Amino acid sequence: MAMADTALPATTGSRGMRLVAWMTVGATFAYVIENYLMFWQGWPGALSLFSGEFSILAVVLLAIYGAFLAAPALFVMRADRALRDDADVLRRVANFIIRAAFWMVLLIGIADTVVSFLRVEEMLAGFVGTETANAWNFNANRAPAVHLPLAGVAILIAAVTRGIGFHWLALLVVLSELLIVLSRFIFSYEQAFMGDLVRFWYGALFLFASAYTLFDDGHVRVDVLYSGFRDTLKGKVNAIGAILMGIIFCWVVIVMGMSGKSSLINAPLLSLEVTQTGFGMFVKYLMAGFLGVFAVSMMVAFCSQLLEGTADWRGDPGSRLHDRDDELPGH
Repeated sequence: MAMADTALPATTGSRGMRLVAWMTVGATFAYVIENYLMFWQGWPGALSLFSGEFSILAVVLLAIYGAFLAAPALFVMRADRALRDDADVLRRVANFIIRAAFWMVLLIGIADTVVSFLRVEEMLAGFVGTETANAWNFNANRAPAVHLPLAGVAILIAAVTRGIGFHWLALLVVLSELLIVLSRFIFSYEQAFMGDLVRFWYGALFLFASAYTLFDDGHVRVDVLYSGFRDTLKGKVNAIGAILMGIIFCWVVIVMGMSGKSSLINAPLLSLEVTQTGFGMFVKYLMAGFLGVFAVSMMVAFCSQLLEGTADWRGDPGSRLHDRDDELPGH
């Protein structure tokens, strides 16, 4: 790397930037937890304490914020680690989030398609009973019974696997679209849930793969000057860009999408929104959640990039695109 001979030791003066990155991630997760407790469980917000409305639940939320900010600060102050080491940890956190989300949409997509097909063909009662079949006509019953358990299974799978098979999801999108074409023009058969599955998986592919693509520097870059920069200047551009163009953008998406019950992300999730077509899939509400997964995973990814860019800027040893075969798609 350029200027390696004059580089600072990897841990010298790095605590300030590490503190910014880790506390940003901590604040993000605390905000998501508060959002769930406020709008799903009916808790008062932490800010209600400052408006004269005392509540023990609001105190608990304030304590959650304190814990999620104090723990990263304590970790940074007690462990003088290299910037690239912390960036690698954040990369793994982001990859776990998108890996769990990938398995969720895969399992839920297949299961809900099967349920929707059996429902359309009036065969569902033969498999689950008339009472359950009638109950699953409403997402208030289907989502907890079908989607939620599969989400738990997806998290367990993500915890014991390392591959992120986005190329397989892309293949499944192609195959599901091919199935629509074949069934429509050869068998004159098409149902609403078939198109819903394509949109469901395509939306997941586009939003979940964004953070992973950022790590591999795979996004399209309109490059006029960047390729000619020295490594240290590239690092400076990436670090500053991660804050101004990345972290701030993610905060805007999170706050605007989760600021109230009628917000873009919260409203469909709270109402378990489904498509207007009578026999489509019941997963539209999850597609609103995709935006939340995108914003959180990208927040963590940009914090990782902030540390990597700062390390390049300082001329620290190592490379941003170091060996990561343990989490490459298909491995």
